[in-house]
Formats: sequence, C-alpha cells, structure tokens
Amino acid sequence: MRGVTGRLMLLDTASLYFRAYFGVPDSVRAPDGTPVNAVRGLLEFIDRLVKDHQPDELVACMDADWRPQWRVDLIPSYKAHRVAQVREGGPDEEEVPDTLSPQVPVIEAVLDALGIARVGVDGYEADDVIGTFTARAKGPVDIVTGDRDLYQLVDDARGVRVLYPLKGVGTLQLTDEAWLREKYGVDGRGYADLATLRGDPSDGLPGVPGIGEKTAAKLLAAFGDLAGIVAAVGDPKAKLTPSQRLRLDEARPYLAVAPTVVRVAEDVPLPDVDPALPRAPRDGETLEALGHRWGLGGSLQRLLTTLGAPPA
Repeated sequence: MRGVTGRLMLLDTASLYFRAYFGVPDSVRAPDGTPVNAVRGLLEFIDRLVKDHQPDELVACMDADWRPQWRVDLIPSYKAHRVAQVREGGPDEEEVPDTLSPQVPVIEAVLDALGIARVGVDGYEADDVIGTFTARAKGPVDIVTGDRDLYQLVDDARGVRVLYPLKGVGTLQLTDEAWLREKYGVDGRGYADLATLRGDPSDGLPGVPGIGEKTAAKLLAAFGDLAGIVAAVGDPKAKLTPSQRLRLDEARPYLAVAPTVVRVAEDVPLPDVDPALPRAPRDGETLEALGHRWGLGGSLQRLLTTLGAPPA
C-alpha cells in the first residue's frame, strides 16, 4: 500500500450500498428496466461525502469474504443465519435481495472506471481491510459505515472517527471518544470488549447470558478490560455478584475465542493501491459506456463534477 498521509476516507462499501438499495426506490432503473437504485444511491452517497468532508484519499473497502472461515472455526454461529447457500471450498453465499446482487458488479465496474481505489482481500471482511488501512494511516481517518462494530477503531489521539449514517449520508453521527463514553461508557478499544460481553444477535455472537450492555459497561469501568474481568472471576475479593461470577465463569470458553472474532484484523495483506481521490476518471471511455448502459445520468455526472472540483 502506498503511504496514506492526508485525510483518508474509508467506505464500508457493502454497508453503504445496502442502505442505498433500501433508501432509493427500486423504480430507479436502467433503460432496459433493470433496477439500479443501489448503484445510483451509492454514487450519490460518495458525492455527498466528498463534498461535505473533502478527503484527500478515498478507499472503497469490500467484503471479499463476508464470513471468514477463521472466524467461523472459533464461533460456528457467526453470521450463520445469513447464509443463503453453503459453498464447498469457497466463501458461503450471503442472503442478499434478488435485485441487489446483480447491481454489485456494476458498482465495482463504475468505481474502477472512476479510479476510486477498491480493495477486498480473500479471507477477510471489509471491516478487516478498514482496520488495516486505519492502523497504517499516518493522518486522520474518517470511516463511513452503518456497522457499529467499527466503533472499536475510534481514536481521538490519531484523529480516527466513524461517520455513521442516520439518514442517507446527509445526516451523519460523528462518532468520537466523547460520544462513545456518553453513549456506552467506553472508548474505542473498550467498545470491542463491550460488544464481546453483550453479544450481537445480528452477527450470531451469543455474548455472556445475563450480561447486557449496561452491566458490561459497569464491569469494564470496574476492572479495566475484558482480561481484567476474567481475572476478577477467579478472585474471591473482586466485587462481582454471585450470578455475574457464575455466568462469566461458565462463559470462559466463549470469552477465550470471542475477542479474536469481534476485533477487526489490523494485519491484512493489502495490495499496492493509490488511495488518492481521483480528479479525473481512470477510464473515461468505459465510464461513459457504463453510464449509458445503466442510465446513471445525473448521479454519475454530479460525482464527476465534484471529483473534478479543486479542493476548497
């Protein structure tokens, strides 16, 4: 990966095109009648993000493997309820709306023709790609995602924040450490421990039975981190209720493996890409053909105008 030194914006691309798909009517269609609501919605999102936040660098991070086997090996229930088809020797197929799946290759082709860096790595989720780019960045980082799991990367000292869409991307929750402490009672690193204890049904993470979000925050405040909580279980002097001690003790097998599943990887082998925000399309001829074929119209033109505008 080339050195990232300016303001880097990392897109959790699938999270954003899912939001675009459900937020833009499926009456938005190509000339042949194919729905392109996710494609056009994502282009509108990127246009607004670049206008409002003016990143120097932009990477569209992809799920090359939305359910990595190394996570499933540790917690078999991980995202199991989202599997549409099990594939031998390859990533399982995720349950995706019928009219969204055909739009994903179009999104990828348009991003490539624009010259927006697009990175997915076999065996890893987009979260892991985001985590690794963030770890390597030398300047501030804006992570755009509708996935709260990435709150764990928030770091005020390094200028890392999460922009969480509340309505489209026009209204974003700027998540920094102050916001996390107010909402959850933890900082960025503490959020992963909180999520481990609390669990997450949407990801198939069971958590510790009887330990909800508020209790998890109190335990982390009292004992510092997950390792401190586990150590306290074996300390008769530690201030745990009998039920907390019992539940945490019974959950030791889960707590031994869950942090590896919950924490995003920061050592993904990233390809050598240029994250610089493109000021002109990489392949104008292909982009023009894609715009015509899929009826991308004003959505694409507005983004091209924004990308070509000099920084304010």
